Formats: sequence, structure tokens, C-alpha cells
Amino acid sequence: MMVKGEPFLDTHYFLYHSDATRTRRHKRAIKERLDTHPAIEWAEEQRPKRRVKRDYLFLDDDAHHNAPQRRSVLSHQNNRRAQKRQQPTSPREIPSLPFPDPLYKDQWYLHNGAVGGFDMNVRQAWLAGYAGRNVSVSILDDGIQRNHPDLAENYDPLASTDINDHDDDPTPQDNGDNKHGTRCAGEVAALAGNNQCGVGVAYKAKIGGVRMLDGAVSDSVEAASLSLNQNHIDIYSASWGPEDDGRTFDGPGPLAREAFYRGIKNGRGGKGNIFVWASGNGGSKQDSCSADGYTTSVYTLSISSATYDNHR
Repeated sequence: MMVKGEPFLDTHYFLYHSDATRTRRHKRAIKERLDTHPAIEWAEEQRPKRRVKRDYLFLDDDAHHNAPQRRSVLSHQNNRRAQKRQQPTSPREIPSLPFPDPLYKDQWYLHNGAVGGFDMNVRQAWLAGYAGRNVSVSILDDGIQRNHPDLAENYDPLASTDINDHDDDPTPQDNGDNKHGTRCAGEVAALAGNNQCGVGVAYKAKIGGVRMLDGAVSDSVEAASLSLNQNHIDIYSASWGPEDDGRTFDGPGPLAREAFYRGIKNGRGGKGNIFVWASGNGGSKQDSCSADGYTTSVYTLSISSATYDNHR
């Protein structure tokens, strides 16, 4: 067998058969030899799990999203009111709102654009000088386009790796199916004020990505992703999980659970890592977020959201 990539959880390794054409019986014999080897404490054949990206859903009959009648919240009057709420003595850089990025005006969840004026309340944080400085976020997904003009300046190589191909480059395959991780990275840390695309919630944060969904996903793949550089990464963000079909119940395996525990116990020099999980899109199928061992784990923060017109 061949060892690929770096060890994870200190002492665990990815082992691959050097000859993929070996029979099942031959592979089973190799596994038995590993189990009885005096230098090996534990070995397990990894089985692929079905993991689904939890993405934005475009609803064909959603007239609000096709032609939303959104009230304008980008006027100078509103901007002045927001500026008054800032702390004038803050040593941090205070942005001048609204941002000039072309898609910022469409990011209704950032500037009171939803029905009833609801949003994520981040402008008050921005005007107090908070924008994610000195925070490292890693997106566990299908990779991120690290040279994207809205991400390159904030890219963090220490929060990035490729578990699928066992190298350091998280760039996704350019096959049309692997843009979810880049989109998630942009929602978090897209640059502000550079006239590109939109604005990230924490536009000064350092952003990295782990390419781990672009291949077979197993317990070891999840554990290696969740345990990456735990003394450097502050926040791990995962927008995927078991099928949200109202019938499937699944959760992290023993290696992933160990990665969670080590992260909250020892990560960031004892302060603990923060694991953020998307709770899923199964509401229309009567799927419960509780039927998911990732979102119900005591070690994760499970996040749900609402639509522009305040529907779940």
C-alpha cells in the first residue's frame, strides 16, 4: 500500500492500494495483515458517504426573487443615520457606506433590504470598525478559487489544503460542478470597495479552503479536513451534510468526532476552534434539522436562514 498526503489527528494516515485491480479477497487479506501488525494500533477500511452541498435554492415560482420590490436603503440619509451610531473614537478603519461593489446593492441581507427591514445587522459592526481582521476562516467544501479577484488578497494558504488529491492547492476542478466552496468563501470574505462582485460579511478576514467534497467523502476525509491546522484556523465553515430528504439520519464517524473534540479542547492554543454548520434545506420536505448528527453536535454552531420575504 501507499501512504498519501500528510498525517492527520497526529498519527493517522491515508493508505491506498498500489494496485487498484486487486480482488476483494486480496484486499481483505492485506487488511488482516495490517490489523495484526505490532506497529499498528488501528486500521479501518473507509467507505464513501453520501454528502450533499447545502446551496441556495432558486425557486421558479418565487416572484419576490425574480422581481423584488425592495425598499431603497442605500440613500445618503440612511447612511448618515448609520454613521451617527458608530464609535467616533474607534482606532479601527471605518468604511464609507454604501460600498461601490456592483452587486452590493443586491445583497439585501446586508443593508435592511428584506421585507420588514430585516437583515444580518452587520453594518453596525462595520461602523464600529469590526470586519474580521486577524480572523482565519476555512471553507470545507469542493475547494476555492484562490486567485479570484475578490478573494486573492484575503487568501490564507495556512487555512487551505486539498484532501482529495493530497496536495496544498485547494483550487477546484473547472468542470462546472465545483463552485460552491468559492461562493461560500465570497459570502464570508469577499473584498469590499474593489468594484468586484459583492461584499463579504467579514471582508477583512483571512479566507482559506479545504477541497474535500470533490471526491469520495469518508470519515477519514472529514476528520482530516476538520483537524487541519487547528492552532491557526479560528472558524471552520461547512455547508454540506447528509441528504435533507426527511428520511436520512447520519452524522460524523469516530474520526470526525475526535477531530471535533480536539478542536474545541485544544484548538487555538486552548481557546477552541469554532465549527459552523449549515442546518440544511429540507424544510419543504418536512426534514428536521435534528435528524443530522453534524448540526446537533454540541461542538458545532448550526445556522439556518430566512428568505427575502421572511420565509424559512
